[in-house]
Amino acid sequence: MRRIVVVAAMLAMAWAGPASANSCPTDMKEIDDALAKGTKLSASDLVKVKQWRSEGEKLHKAGKHKQAEATLEKAKAKLGI
Repeated sequence: MRRIVVVAAMLAMAWAGPASANSCPTDMKEIDDALAKGTKLSASDLVKVKQWRSEGEKLHKAGKHKQAEATLEKAKAKLGI
């Protein structure tokens, strides 16, 4: 019984890892789409959003998906998406 629990936990972790990695590109696309539509953000806020978007992509490419998601979420929050 204990082996079944361990195997189930390992499978869940293996499944969850790639799932979170896939949300980064989705978040980046949402940010890009919102920026393309235009925003009413101040110039300084727009700079922040673009910096967070860029940093999020760098973190994603480096395999730091949790950090990338957190950074991209800041940009999405500022954009109101």
